[in-house]
Amino acid sequence: MFPEKLEIIGSQDTPNVNFDKDLKIFKLSGRSFPADADEFYQPLLKWLNDFKESGTKEPVNFEVSLEYFNTASAKLLLDIFFKLEDIKEAGFDTKILWSYLEDDEDMQEAGEEFEDIVELDFEFKEI
Repeated sequence: MFPEKLEIIGSQDTPNVNFDKDLKIFKLSGRSFPADADEFYQPLLKWLNDFKESGTKEPVNFEVSLEYFNTASAKLLLDIFFKLEDIKEAGFDTKILWSYLEDDEDMQEAGEEFEDIVELDFEFKEI
């Protein structure tokens, strides 16, 4: 059985992570440019895979509210979105909620680029 929650308190260069199966929270927020992005994101990918294998088939609204991310983080965000595609294909209702700061066209466009790559529904929200 996998842990019901995965919580990581963000730092200056790593995002806040709040994945909670029971509360149906799947959220990344803050800034993402860790020294070793692969090392940081692997537990998130594992947790999502274990969630998929749990068979609960509950809706997944994956919230992304990042101020900034670097290229290495972008690759791993894409890996997360591919994992969410797998979750969707396993029968979960899955959506990305992409929030970005008002007038931050770069973050808006980044979300739109991800939307073009993956087969997931995106909802955009200016904050």
